[in-house]
Amino acid sequence: MQIDVQVFFPEVPAFAEFAPDRAVYIGDVDGRCEVFARSAAGARQVTDRPQGTITCAIDPTGARVWWFDDDLGGVGRWRITPFGGGDSEDAGLPPGRAAGLAMSADGTAAVGVGHDGLSVYRRSPDGRVDHVGDFDGHTTLVDLSHSGRLAVLARDPEDPVPAVVLDLATGERLPLRLPGRVLWVSGFAPVEGPERLLLTAADDTAYRLAEWTPDGGVRELRWFDSDTEIAPTWYPDGRRVLVRRDRHARSELRELDLERRTDAPVPTPRGSILAAQVQPDGDLHYVWTDATHPPHLRTASGRWSLGGRRNATVAGVTSEVWVDTPAGPVHALLTAPDSPGPHPTVFLLHGGPHTAARDAYDALVSVFTGIGCTVVRPNYRGSTGYGPAWRNDFSDGPGHTQLLDLAAVREHLVAAGVADEDRTAVVGTSWGGYLALLAAGVQPELWRAVAAVNPIADYVAAYRGATPAVRALDRRIFGGDPDQRPAAYAAASPMSHVASVRAPVLILAGTEDDRCPPDQVAAYVAALEAHGVEHELQWAPSGHEGRTGAVHRQIIGSVVSFVATALGGREIAAPAKTG
Repeated sequence: MQIDVQVFFPEVPAFAEFAPDRAVYIGDVDGRCEVFARSAAGARQVTDRPQGTITCAIDPTGARVWWFDDDLGGVGRWRITPFGGGDSEDAGLPPGRAAGLAMSADGTAAVGVGHDGLSVYRRSPDGRVDHVGDFDGHTTLVDLSHSGRLAVLARDPEDPVPAVVLDLATGERLPLRLPGRVLWVSGFAPVEGPERLLLTAADDTAYRLAEWTPDGGVRELRWFDSDTEIAPTWYPDGRRVLVRRDRHARSELRELDLERRTDAPVPTPRGSILAAQVQPDGDLHYVWTDATHPPHLRTASGRWSLGGRRNATVAGVTSEVWVDTPAGPVHALLTAPDSPGPHPTVFLLHGGPHTAARDAYDALVSVFTGIGCTVVRPNYRGSTGYGPAWRNDFSDGPGHTQLLDLAAVREHLVAAGVADEDRTAVVGTSWGGYLALLAAGVQPELWRAVAAVNPIADYVAAYRGATPAVRALDRRIFGGDPDQRPAAYAAASPMSHVASVRAPVLILAGTEDDRCPPDQVAAYVAALEAHGVEHELQWAPSGHEGRTGAVHRQIIGSVVSFVATALGGREIAAPAKTG
């Protein structure tokens, strides 16, 4: 069996505020992501780099395209290219990691440059760059007010100070907090007048909109709430808000009018919406997918299209199941061959941990079902789309909580005659890859094969070498760092359980991965070798997220071939080259 691998960046185009016929977006070029500029005259490729380019912006006038010239590890500099073509120039900012870029109506740019912390710079339309301030720890620049006076910075949503408003002229810092609430930052209203900042506030039961103003501080808009996660963005009029709500592995859009206090659904097809934005001309753009359709851009007007493939051949039958457990029902998506079971079964684990398995196209699902396997995508505790309590439940310990849910789903499907008890495998990427390795050592009797892509293999070593964002997440999940919680980190680490691994293990890792560093992967593989465990290690010249079709083809081909062989199935041909 062969399968095409198309690189797609799941974000809507960015349009120029005062030239709404001009936009920039990330498109596919020979199997890698690159920046494109598009106007009524057509599209033009802006960047051309071997490793691809995934970060870009356009100034409000539509005259210039910003893009981030980084290496495989994510370190680089901002560059600026004329929209219509010409040589690029350095933006005059120091090197680091892209940690936010926002522009005001007059073209003033606020730029976050990441390192161990964050440095914020103000770049005037004439090219002058001023250093505004430095921030410790995990901090990201989110937005700049319409006037260009205030920038908002986000920290971990559960930090005592989850956000800061920064006055670019004076350097004054205004901490944003709401007692008893977790806060996420969305952005400033894109209109003239007093600054208004949109946020999401959550307690133990619900997610609500919140608004900050310089005079009134943070206040909840309690007339609207949701039992699952929301992602709000402004309409161009600064009066309405578009809300994307994720619930039970699918998405919906809603239009909220803040003045009239109305809430209306926005019609979209059943499936998952990966990103959504109302553009300056009022047209809604969103990236949509479901189990049989790869992600692609849709618009309410139908006027704008990036082209590309919208259909895919997916073998098998899709369904879903809820499995009762002592912690509550666990939701899982299933794709099974169209033949009587039980079948060899692959449990595909999502990363995050605060993401979810979605009703969305996944090439691995398509290939596995095509060779006769059932694929199960469970939404164990920690997943989004099932409420705050589910998202924040690590009560049996990080990793171990999720494995209890995973084992319960497996037991249910074996009893139901869906999964072949003697031929089950576990596969995951990033935090899902971590769970796969942990399952190999903690539940050796359950798994016939294990495959992990860019995983955490030694939790303490991974923490020491990871980015500030990853370390902040780990501290929240574990209740501290490895020095404060050594027993918890040891219990959660696959390295602690390596002596119990019995199934063959495949690991694919990036040589420049800054989230799950390569050294800790190499140490884990050496431990597998020392204990005589059958294993295979493959390196890819990439960071944490492979940007090229070649890396994706390597992952799909290697994972499917390895797992199919271990489960007693037939090997398949390598995926076809992207066309």
